[in-house]
Amino acid sequence: MTQVTNPSRRRATAAALALLATGLAPAVRAQERWPSRPIRLVVPFPPGGSSDVAARLLAPRLGERLGQQVVVENRPGAGGTLALGQVAKAAPDGYTLVLAAAGGLTISPSLNPNLGYDPLADLAPITGFARIPFVLVAHADLPVSRADELIALARRQPGRLTFASGGNGTAMHLGGELMKSMSETFIVHIPYRGSAPAITAVMAGETQLAVSDITSVLGKTEGGRMKVIGVMSKDRTDLAPGVPTLDETGLKGFDVSGWFAIMAPARTPQPIIARLNAEITSLIRTDEFRERFRALGMEPIPTTPEELTQMMRAELARWAAVIKRAGVKAE
Repeated sequence: MTQVTNPSRRRATAAALALLATGLAPAVRAQERWPSRPIRLVVPFPPGGSSDVAARLLAPRLGERLGQQVVVENRPGAGGTLALGQVAKAAPDGYTLVLAAAGGLTISPSLNPNLGYDPLADLAPITGFARIPFVLVAHADLPVSRADELIALARRQPGRLTFASGGNGTAMHLGGELMKSMSETFIVHIPYRGSAPAITAVMAGETQLAVSDITSVLGKTEGGRMKVIGVMSKDRTDLAPGVPTLDETGLKGFDVSGWFAIMAPARTPQPIIARLNAEITSLIRTDEFRERFRALGMEPIPTTPEELTQMMRAELARWAAVIKRAGVKAE
């Protein structure tokens, strides 16, 4: 028996298949020959800062390996969240990347319920990029030199000590709040507009303590007005190898630092993510990058995408708890 096919249905099916092929073909071709045009690396901060300098160190070397230019694009605003929101909405084709700071990935979601992006759902992790160690510093006259001595003093004088940070809701502020919580002490937070003013306040005696990135501290303790109590990351830093950690000197398990990661829009094809991870981690493991990062007060932290995801999940949960417990509000 001969089957009769409706000509109209046959033409409609053919048209639908052609339309589907037309829609899929560019994506398939783009993935097959990626990259075939320049790639944007968005930096959520103004030109000249350490993250911008590090991005401009990476861009030409990554471009050489990929065979296409990597262009750094500065998009400052809203503490880095503006750029992250824009990248989260970009086409997931491997041509838009972002050098994301830890704050925008793991702190801002708990401070701003209307952020406009979900760092786990809307961004694809590629690799950890760099870590900036934090340090706890004190005015030279404060009669402590280790974390355990500071804890004992703070417990004897609840509310009498103050600590400065580079701003309300920053990683440095929350690091101080976590220190207070873990040590069961009451130290008053005083926010400043950046690490440099916070360090100046300690040296001038306006505050007794400050939590700061190590870059803002190096070279400023020689005048005798300020001393470093300890490194806040769990491991010592090569930037100041003689300085012990808080974990070593009275605050077991304490581990706080600033860090950056390379991200892409969610749903970026996995082969592209894998290629970028391989090239970037290979670069930042080189002696050149270690030395250049050291000059910027940074340390390379190459990771797999899975390791970066785990780090983000852990810090999202940790900072959400600290923010809730301390009642921190966005400025």
